[in-house]
Amino acid sequence: RCSPATRSSPQLSSIASLVGTGLGVYGQVRQAQQQRASGRAQEENLRQQQAAQQAQADAQAQARQRERQDSLARTIASARARLGAGGVAPDEGSAAALTAGLRRDAAQDMAEDAAAAAARRAAGRRSLLAPDGSLNAFLRAGQSLGGAVRNLLD
Repeated sequence: RCSPATRSSPQLSSIASLVGTGLGVYGQVRQAQQQRASGRAQEENLRQQQAAQQAQADAQAQARQRERQDSLARTIASARARLGAGGVAPDEGSAAALTAGLRRDAAQDMAEDAAAAAARRAAGRRSLLAPDGSLNAFLRAGQSLGGAVRNLLD
């Protein structure tokens, strides 16, 4: 026959095993909860960074648009002054066509910038400030150079 001490020993070892398993499961659950919380915090930080980058890109786009509008106003004023000094009515005929063309070119440039920004957002680019690796910069530089040459020739 087994003594009472011998009978309780297997029971104690099975209870100890269950407690150990329970603690292990609890530890895993806590670790998973902490990982989820950490992941959520990282996602929130990323969202905040993206929002800050978007705000910066929007501010730069607005500044470029204001600069472009100011440049257009100066160019039109200069052209009108030159035409007026030459005796041409600045609001009629070829002078009006020149002004309309300058405004149309400026509007097209603004629309292209807006389309490029929308394409970057749609492509899920992390930063709108990062270059897109295309020839857009070179094409815009060529357009700007063409506009400058056209203004000089007028």
